[in-house]
Amino acid sequence: MNGGGFENGLLRRFDGEIIRRLDLRPLELPVNHEIEFPGTSIDHLFFIEEGIASMTATFEDGSQVEIALAGAEAVLGTSVLMGTKRSLNRVYMQVGGHGFTTLTARATCEFKRGGLFQDLTLRYLQAQFIQSAQTAGCNARHSIEQRLARWLLLCADRNGGRVLPLSQENMADMLGVNRTTLTVIAGQFQQRRLIQYTRGTIQLLDLQGLRDAACECYLVVKNHLPNLTVYDDGMLEDAPILYR
Repeated sequence: MNGGGFENGLLRRFDGEIIRRLDLRPLELPVNHEIEFPGTSIDHLFFIEEGIASMTATFEDGSQVEIALAGAEAVLGTSVLMGTKRSLNRVYMQVGGHGFTTLTARATCEFKRGGLFQDLTLRYLQAQFIQSAQTAGCNARHSIEQRLARWLLLCADRNGGRVLPLSQENMADMLGVNRTTLTVIAGQFQQRRLIQYTRGTIQLLDLQGLRDAACECYLVVKNHLPNLTVYDDGMLEDAPILYR
């Protein structure tokens, strides 16, 4: 097996030897499937083929706020390769899908070999850091309207379409706002024909309108991901770029 048969942006670039050494196992990733949980050991890495995962900061009162999201561009659990023993964040599937997993021990051995696995893993970690840092700034400085538009666009980029199986409760949790406030903003978006909301499903009607409503943070995160495949000669490898 080589990387040609995968949807995941990293697996697509690994040659058959890397794939063989990782000994990937397919798995279903239903909604709310836990990938990491604070205080638990990280025993597996996960490559998402389809679906959206959220990384959140959780608090003593049980509340949470999203600090990064991931789709088919991602490998999750990689902090263990940097020396992390136990997870600091909750990572779980926000939109269900499927993917592949490998044992941390196998991934660690492959990482220590250097080469493409190490290179692309570090590049993805940098992309994740950029997203988390930008999200922190966005949550502090931008309006809920801007943040909601940004978040919907990032989800749509990773979900491959304009229909998102998400509830208002999900959105409120991820943005760190109360549901009443989120309902008001989502209602305004619906009145402006940017979205159409039915119970548990959001249809994005006007992507350009959402881009106009979003803050600059959307483009900062979006435009950084192609760096995963840019090498020193300036060439951009053939990549399944998620953004449309």
